[in-house]
Amino acid sequence: MLLLAGLGNPGARYARNRHNIGFMALEAIAREHRYPPFRSRFQGLIADGSIGETRVALLAPQTYMNDSGQSVGEAMRFFKLELKAVAVLHDELDLAPGKCRVKVGGGNAGHNGLRSISAHIGNDYKRVRLGIGHPGARELVHPFVLGDFAKSEMAWVGALCDAVAASAPLLAMGDDASFQNKVHLAMEAAGFAGKG
Repeated sequence: MLLLAGLGNPGARYARNRHNIGFMALEAIAREHRYPPFRSRFQGLIADGSIGETRVALLAPQTYMNDSGQSVGEAMRFFKLELKAVAVLHDELDLAPGKCRVKVGGGNAGHNGLRSISAHIGNDYKRVRLGIGHPGARELVHPFVLGDFAKSEMAWVGALCDAVAASAPLLAMGDDASFQNKVHLAMEAAGFAGKG
């Protein structure tokens, strides 16, 4: 089994924020793989289903980003999962817009959602890093991540979320390299050659 958590802030005012691309990707996965409706549990919204041959629980913490670890930790303990069975979809400032990279463990690069998760469950879980680009100066980061994607950006955001959803069976199987490659090729095919 895999627990796949998408990070974001709850509520309509945050729905199109760059910080919420983890929620957006999780919703695309739920649509693509015909998940039942999300229900309230573990201080979040959860949907249980399968991706390919793997049982995958999709979790959207509703604790606000800075306390995401409370929700992820609660779900992980309930399902009696090891760290290697947890993956987190999140926004990544250090990747160009539309890029997708997977890594296990490592630093949190100032990401408060990851910091909270690491504090609650340990550090060696899988991170699916969804590139949003960097505003260029450190003092601009906070308003940038809590700002909405521009209308002109929504095409690549939608394409990236759809590519992640279509390639999710590879992620569920643990074939991270093929998952990354398939997302990259899908972004190229969608006309976002500089992205992906």
